[in-house]
Amino acid sequence: MKMRMARIDGSIYKFFEKTAKADVLILDDFGLTHLEKQNQLDFMELIEDRHGKKATIIASQLPMASWFDIIGEETIADAVLDRLAHTSYKIELKGDSLRKNR
Repeated sequence: MKMRMARIDGSIYKFFEKTAKADVLILDDFGLTHLEKQNQLDFMELIEDRHGKKATIIASQLPMASWFDIIGEETIADAVLDRLAHTSYKIELKGDSLRKNR
C-alpha cells in the first residue's frame, strides 16, 4: 500500500534516487514471496541504478538459480541476474541453523 501511495504522490522517484545513492544496500530474506509485476520492474530498476556504482548485498535462503522463479518474468530475471551474477561475490553458508531449539 505504501508503494502505491508513493507512486500516486510522486515520492517513489525520491525513494529510488535515495536508494541508488546509498553506499550499501542490504536486501535481507530475498525470495520469501514471488514478485508481482510492478515489484519485478521496481527490483530491476533498483539493481540497474546501483549496478557498477554502489554495493548491494542480497541475503537469501534460496540458491541464485531459483531466483528466476521468484522474480517471475523471464526477461526481467535475465537482466537482473546478469547484472548480479557477473559482478558479485557469492558466499554460501553451510551447516546447521543457529536458531535451532537446543
